[in-house]
Amino acid sequence: MKQIVRVASGQGFWGDLLSAPIDQVRGGQIDYLMLDYLAEVTMSIVQKQKQRDPNAGYARDFVSLMREILPDCIEKNIKVTANAGGVNVKGCADAVREVAKDLGLFGKFKIGMITGDDILPRLDEFLDKGVAIKNMDTGESLAEIRDKVQSANVYLGAQPLVEALDKGAQIVIGGRLTDTGLTLAPLMHEFGWTFEDWDKIAAGTIAGHIIECGGQCSGGNCQFDWENIPDLANIGFPIVEAAPNGEFVVTKHANTGGRVNIQSIKEQLLYEMGDPKSYITPDVVADFTSINLKDDGENRVKVFGIRGNPNTDFYKVSIAYSAGWKAVGTLVYSYPNAFEKAQAADKILRQRLEKLGLQFDVILTEFVGVNATHGHLAGAPPKDIPEVQLRFGVRGQNKSDVERFTKELAPLILTGPPSVTGFAGGRPKTEEIMAYFPALIPKSLIETKVEIIEA
Repeated sequence: MKQIVRVASGQGFWGDLLSAPIDQVRGGQIDYLMLDYLAEVTMSIVQKQKQRDPNAGYARDFVSLMREILPDCIEKNIKVTANAGGVNVKGCADAVREVAKDLGLFGKFKIGMITGDDILPRLDEFLDKGVAIKNMDTGESLAEIRDKVQSANVYLGAQPLVEALDKGAQIVIGGRLTDTGLTLAPLMHEFGWTFEDWDKIAAGTIAGHIIECGGQCSGGNCQFDWENIPDLANIGFPIVEAAPNGEFVVTKHANTGGRVNIQSIKEQLLYEMGDPKSYITPDVVADFTSINLKDDGENRVKVFGIRGNPNTDFYKVSIAYSAGWKAVGTLVYSYPNAFEKAQAADKILRQRLEKLGLQFDVILTEFVGVNATHGHLAGAPPKDIPEVQLRFGVRGQNKSDVERFTKELAPLILTGPPSVTGFAGGRPKTEEIMAYFPALIPKSLIETKVEIIEA
């Protein structure tokens, strides 16, 4: 058994810093690279991609990354855990196999494929059987929005990841695997932790929670003393150095920018946290009030004393459904009287939309530079603001009404207040709105599958 296992974070979301995982692999010693690509809205996006193209539906950036780092991973025996599979895990795995062939590495490693999280094809089956799938926030039944559902994915925990690693997979690809499970599973695999060792499972889960957002815990998006965080242009993404007893250190590679300290870890711990005594995942209910932090040297924070409680009998389900259409456009008004000009343009536009008889659920105006961030708490605007951006948005169920709005913004350029700019790029784009429907489903109804393929 290893005495220390190093799990490095390479992506905090699909679209994160492309160089980060490359730097993690080449910048120093690591044993695992975890890559988190999926968010709630991402699932509906990849589902639509797959509907248009059966070969799509996964994070293509992951395949490009594998082309860059696969030789390094093979040479250094670095294992990868990723939820890049989206709603087409096999398509993603097949693309990685093609990369291996192109690089002359075919046959030198195994890929683990995890499926079973995508329950969109089974929703009607569940409803017919009387399974209660209700919105956790509103109590609304799934049946009420069933015809609008675009995606439905269960948050799978560490168990299938551990199984894939135990079966010899070096690259593990899944769909909606939990962010925390991508880090927890390597520790369970290496240290032989059982799923009943709640304290250690909680420790691994919190380790995953700390590094799941990439550079957010190593100086990025840090509220405290952010002006003095060094070299964010070359920020080092976080690494967990874990021990068999569940204690771990959060650090980063030497000679990288950013900063890991108790404050940066505290800020990340608060991210997406509800009841601090009951942080619920598929694997464990972790007690965040039991966490102890200790300075362990420059860019090193020790985390210990974590307690956990048994997991629940339910999985969380992320369901996305169509909820109408929206469009947002902007114009910029300049000094003098910039704010007054933007206010006048807002009034004129609203009058014209009312005259047209268009129906919207919401019409929203923001004056960027005055009150867009803090709203009424911003107080009275300062005098002589040099420029103000008018950001005007509508949302409604009728797509044609929203599209008609997009044709009314540009006319303000010559028929509204003076000194306007920022209108390059054409008319605003009409976009479909995806609403979020969180629910619970009994674990006994979900069938996960782990398949190992040669690559």
